[in-house]
Amino acid sequence: MARWGITIPFAGSGLDRELIAELPSLGYTDAWSAEVNGNDGFTPLALAAEWAPELRLGTAIVPVSTRGPGLLAMTAATLAERAPGRFLLGIGASSPAIVERWNAGEFVKPFARTRDTLRFLRRALDGEKVTEAYETFSVQGFKLERAPKTPPKIVLAALRPRMLRLAAAEADGAITNWLSPGDVQKVRGEIHDETELIARLFIIVSEDADRVRAIGRRMIAGYLTVPVYAAFHDWLGRGEVLRPMHEAWAAGDRAAALKAIPDEVVDDLIIHGTAEQCRARVNEYVENGLTTPVLAPLDLGDQPMDQTVRNLAPQ
Repeated sequence: MARWGITIPFAGSGLDRELIAELPSLGYTDAWSAEVNGNDGFTPLALAAEWAPELRLGTAIVPVSTRGPGLLAMTAATLAERAPGRFLLGIGASSPAIVERWNAGEFVKPFARTRDTLRFLRRALDGEKVTEAYETFSVQGFKLERAPKTPPKIVLAALRPRMLRLAAAEADGAITNWLSPGDVQKVRGEIHDETELIARLFIIVSEDADRVRAIGRRMIAGYLTVPVYAAFHDWLGRGEVLRPMHEAWAAGDRAAALKAIPDEVVDDLIIHGTAEQCRARVNEYVENGLTTPVLAPLDLGDQPMDQTVRNLAPQ
C-alpha cells in the first residue's frame, strides 16, 4: 500500500488528540516521532496507539547510546504490546551533542554500537534470554518479563553505504533525512528494492520564497555542519557547494555561513510552496524510490497547524 506519514507531536500544536484521531480518515497511514530535545520518542506514540488504532507508528529515531540495551528493549516491548503489528522501532547512532553533551553518555564506535544494539534487540524482543559480549557492550542474563507476542520491526537511521547495507542485511528498513528527490536514487542504490526506505521531509507551506529560504538556511546550517550530515552530503555530491558554509561556520562567522548556502540547496532540501505544490514534491520522492515519506510541516504561524496537516493529506 502507498504510505503517507506525518511527524508527531505537531509543530506548534503538540499532541493534538482530535487531529491525531482524524489522521487515518485524511489518508495518513503512519505517525512517526523523533527524540532530540523535545518530547521523548515513545510517549507520543503510546498515546497515538489509543487515539488512532489504524495508524502504523514508528520512532525516527531513538538513539542507541542514551538508554541501556535492556531499558530500550523494555520500552519497545511495552509499545509493541499496545500496538501489536503496527509499531516500528527506529534506532540510530544519533550525534555527540545529543549523546554526550545532553545525556552524559559516550558517543563511541557509532556504527558498531548501532549494529550491536540491533542484534541484541532482535533476540531480546523475541523473548530470548541474552548473555552476550558484543563489541561495544556486554549483557548478562537479560530476559524480558513480557516479550511482545508480535515483536516490532526494527529500522535503522542510515545515511551512508555502510549503515545502509547493514539496514538492508539485518534490519527491516532504513531511515534517512535531509535529502532531495534526486538523492533518493543514490541512497536506494545501496539497498535492496524491497527494503523499506523512510525519510522525514521538512515542509513549509508558504509562497514567500525569501522567508522560506531564510528559515531553511538556518536549519541547514544547524544540521549539515554536524559531521555525520556533512559526510552524508559529501557522499551525495554537495561537498564543494557547501564548502564555503563549512569554512565560515568553522571560523565562527555564522552570518557568513548562512549567506554561503545557495538558494538551490535550500530548494533541494526544504519542500515549500502551496500545499498542492508540496504534495507534488513529496510524490517526487516516492517516484524516485522512497517507500515512506514522513512529512514534518513547520509552523510559521500563518495558519493553524491542523489546517496545514489537512491540506497536506494525500489527494
